[in-house]
Amino acid sequence: MSANKRLQGLFLLTYILTCTLLMSSCIKDPTLPVVNTGEAVQVTINSAEVGGIIIDDGGAEITARGFCWSKASTPSINDEMIPAGIGTGEFSSTIEGLEPNTRYYLRSFAENKVGIAYGNEVTFLTGIAPPVVTTAQISGIGADTAICGGTITYDGGTAIEAMGICWSKEPMPDINDPHTTEVPGTGNFTSTLLNLEQATVYYVRAYASNESWTAYGEQLTFRTKLADIEGNLYNTVLIGTQLWMADNLRTSKLNDNSQIQNITDNAQWAAITNPAYCWYNNDSSLKSTYGALYNWFTAASEKLCPVGWRVPTDDELNALEISLGMSSDQTGAWGWRGTDHGNKMKSQSGWDENGNGTNSSGFSALPGGYRSGSEGKFLLEKTITYWWSSNEHDAERAWYRRLDSSSDQVYRASTTKKGGKYVRCVKD
Repeated sequence: MSANKRLQGLFLLTYILTCTLLMSSCIKDPTLPVVNTGEAVQVTINSAEVGGIIIDDGGAEITARGFCWSKASTPSINDEMIPAGIGTGEFSSTIEGLEPNTRYYLRSFAENKVGIAYGNEVTFLTGIAPPVVTTAQISGIGADTAICGGTITYDGGTAIEAMGICWSKEPMPDINDPHTTEVPGTGNFTSTLLNLEQATVYYVRAYASNESWTAYGEQLTFRTKLADIEGNLYNTVLIGTQLWMADNLRTSKLNDNSQIQNITDNAQWAAITNPAYCWYNNDSSLKSTYGALYNWFTAASEKLCPVGWRVPTDDELNALEISLGMSSDQTGAWGWRGTDHGNKMKSQSGWDENGNGTNSSGFSALPGGYRSGSEGKFLLEKTITYWWSSNEHDAERAWYRRLDSSSDQVYRASTTKKGGKYVRCVKD
């Protein structure tokens, strides 16, 4: 019996050892994981959504997974990469900071204790970005033209196909409005705006287009100048609801192209009762500074101002003063009226005796003096200025406005129609 028990025990031990060896031989060593890369989706100019799936963990725990990408084929974790957790199954990430209009190569990866495995390679192309363009300052403003330009500092990752300047009388012009078209490229460009309306506010923006976008620079504004029959150009200013010349008239012709008589002799000036003009001190070099002095017969001709404009009535001059803050019950008075309303009209330089104004109105009045209607003498340059109204006071006199260097107010009165005074036209 004892021998049999020993034999049985030996047999059992042998059996156990054999089973253990057999079981050990059935367990595989771990291998690299198997991972698949999905197609990139939601691709923008600088980002993309990417995904992957662990198909087989290789018999070991997945300790890292994610995505790597590059502009060259076969990216690895030594290139750009983003982790996406651990474990098996599906995983995804958002890649950001990509360059526009660029092809990228992408692979997913997974790591276990054996090493790192990469999925299949996929490619994707980022979108095209908008160009970047700035609007240059406006120059060369005329009655119907102006010069503007821009700078294209970035093309969006692809070629610029169109560029130029667009403009409108309404804010935020675009390429559906009038626009120039320049030779496409990058850097600085200049455009000439044509067929503009006189004395009109325009809004302008530079634009640049690539195959996907049209981008605009900042919006600028300007007002075209007013031209008279001779082509002299004038700035204009809106005061209240009235559009005024911001310079004195300096034409030597009526708007029907007929010549106004230039009277230089003092005695002849004091005697004439027909339209006449002169330059202060008969010095034509002062034309661009002060404009022309006209007798009232010229101002009352209804043909002195450019077409669509007129010599203001006395009431229209009152309305100007009211827009500057003068009370309506003061406007009809004779003599000095208001408080600082003349100061608002006077230019910031040119007046003597510290008489410069603030020019807060934009009227830009300069002290051009006047010509006496009784003697024909030129008087008080740098001290005083006058403007005619189109209204007569009586058979001998007409209404005017006056500014002095010694006063901040506005003077209203009438004087002989033979006097030489300046003219500011107002738009019809």
